[in-house]
Amino acid sequence: MFDTDTYQLKMESALEHFDEELKKVRTGRAHPNMLDSILVEVYGAKMPLNQAANITAPEPQLLQITPFDPGNIQAIAASIRNDQSLGFNPSDDGRIIRVPVPPLTEERRKLLVKQTSEKVEEARIALRNIRQDGLKDAKRKKDAKELSEDDVKGIEKEFDKLMSDYQSKIDASFRAKEQDILTI
Repeated sequence: MFDTDTYQLKMESALEHFDEELKKVRTGRAHPNMLDSILVEVYGAKMPLNQAANITAPEPQLLQITPFDPGNIQAIAASIRNDQSLGFNPSDDGRIIRVPVPPLTEERRKLLVKQTSEKVEEARIALRNIRQDGLKDAKRKKDAKELSEDDVKGIEKEFDKLMSDYQSKIDASFRAKEQDILTI
């Protein structure tokens, strides 16, 4: 018999990846996850910012970064400044980096919603690829006479149900994030 559980697990991990990507999208309030995409060159190697410093959000419009090694302050500030998609301008006092989170303009909010909708499309493509892999596997088993035509039809229906479930979850997450972005 054909087991769709492995493909369902792959779909679940694609949904989790999508949710992680949504956390990186800025909403006007400071959140330490906003800097997850930053890589810092320290000790001759690139590493995620959260492995080189402690990131906190003491105020709704401010991120505070405390490097584990104060000698890395300039590299951390430069890495944040160089990521143009965030649009942050950090300042430091020699031991702590402060990153003010500017309020979002209407134009910037619409741009963020557009970027988020691109992430939705990427997640849908990932789900479709997982479904295609599962259907190819089922057809291979049918050709090898391990499954009947009716089994394959049932498997296709199962995949269609999984797709609609996961797409509705993606849509719900997107609507919530869109509401969060557009709320002033």
